[in-house]
Amino acid sequence: MALQLRVYVPPHPLIKHWLAVARDEATPSVLFRSAMTELGRWLTYEAIREWLPTVDTQVNTPLAPCPANFINPEVPLVIVPILRAGLSLLEGAQNLLPLASIYHIGLVRNEETLEASMYLNKFPAQFDSQTRVLITEPMLATGGTITTVMAELTQRGIDPAMVRIISVVTAPPALQKLNVAYPGLVIYAAAIDEGLNERGYIVPGLGDAGDRTFGT
Repeated sequence: MALQLRVYVPPHPLIKHWLAVARDEATPSVLFRSAMTELGRWLTYEAIREWLPTVDTQVNTPLAPCPANFINPEVPLVIVPILRAGLSLLEGAQNLLPLASIYHIGLVRNEETLEASMYLNKFPAQFDSQTRVLITEPMLATGGTITTVMAELTQRGIDPAMVRIISVVTAPPALQKLNVAYPGLVIYAAAIDEGLNERGYIVPGLGDAGDRTFGT
């Protein structure tokens, strides 16, 4: 059976709550940042549920030996926030994965052509083949930015099956593009919205996540 993109929208009430806060145009920047941090936390929690490699061992409680299960420290964990809006989800994700390495990549979208161009890439020349990568990107709209990032990762040895993307709102054009280019990829999102407007913005969406996060 051919692989297909998988998109999970967790029905957690806290995700729904903070999504509503983030969508509201009356939400001030300071509260918007809090909402994005919480969305980063809860979406990461859902994304890593069966994704983190573990090892079975044994520990001694104060009373007796006991079987135990730990996250495998030998498997590299990486978080990739796509600048600049991806930084809004980073704190929540990093709180759950404090030992993960952070690799930044920056892209900016041309508002006329809707094409993304890269202005920063701090990826190493090659990743360990076992590396797990969590990408934080609040908006998956046209798919141009995320497919560029995925291309940079796969060129450096990352298996798309080892990647998880957390996103606040997604739209069909980006999901369709990812399904063609990277079938088997897994996304955790707070919502799948109906589509894009003529400017390539997700509708109903939540506006410009970067501007709203940083108050610009």
